[in-house]
Amino acid sequence: MLRTGILNPSLLALLARIRHTNTLVIADRGFPSWPGLETVDLSVVDDLPTVAQVLCAIRPNFGIGRVFAAQELMSANSPDKLAPHLAALAGLTLTMEAHTEFKKRVPSAVGLIRTGDTTQYANLILESA
Repeated sequence: MLRTGILNPSLLALLARIRHTNTLVIADRGFPSWPGLETVDLSVVDDLPTVAQVLCAIRPNFGIGRVFAAQELMSANSPDKLAPHLAALAGLTLTMEAHTEFKKRVPSAVGLIRTGDTTQYANLILESA
């Protein structure tokens, strides 16, 4: 029985299939679903868990080369709402791009983790190292 780290078996299985330069989406609660893209839904209620919480949970055992995020994240949210998100991204190479361009990357991802996050444009695409 697992006692530490990621305990959700579906999330573990998804993470185990990601290889070098593959991508993984961590999405907020309003992010659209993509037909054919495996989705692990971790949402419970509003803001549980958040994108930042999921990122912090997977970082210890998931090599992240770079992260993609929507430019709109910065302008659509208050500094208080952004603080945990930006703290979770500390030390990572972050590429900001228009949300329309961000969404074009989604279909090539190995999978998507859906959260309960209510932060606008909180979605991230992680590229494995």
